Amino acid sequence: MAENGSCCTPEGSCHTGGGTAVQVGTVTTTYKVTGMTCGHCEGAVSSEIGEIAGVSSVQAVAATGLVTVTSEAPLDEAAVRAAVDEAGYELAGQA
Repeated sequence: MAENGSCCTPEGSCHTGGGTAVQVGTVTTTYKVTGMTCGHCEGAVSSEIGEIAGVSSVQAVAATGLVTVTSEAPLDEAAVRAAVDEAGYELAGQA
């Protein structure tokens, strides 16, 4: 637990029910990406999206085609589409 009895850490993370940490002041968006089939695909997509300004984390799952992005503010979908295209895949839109 953080100082002063708060559940929030100095980094701005608060714990919610179920043990999930939620970053304060961030936006999480899930996108559907087609064409990913393996871990290499996940890494390529994650790497390209991770270069977008403000992105703090990316989790791509080839099995579902879902890519979850955490950022400081909502991302421009055209920037996400360009990053996915650069990785060699296709952005189908938000999931």
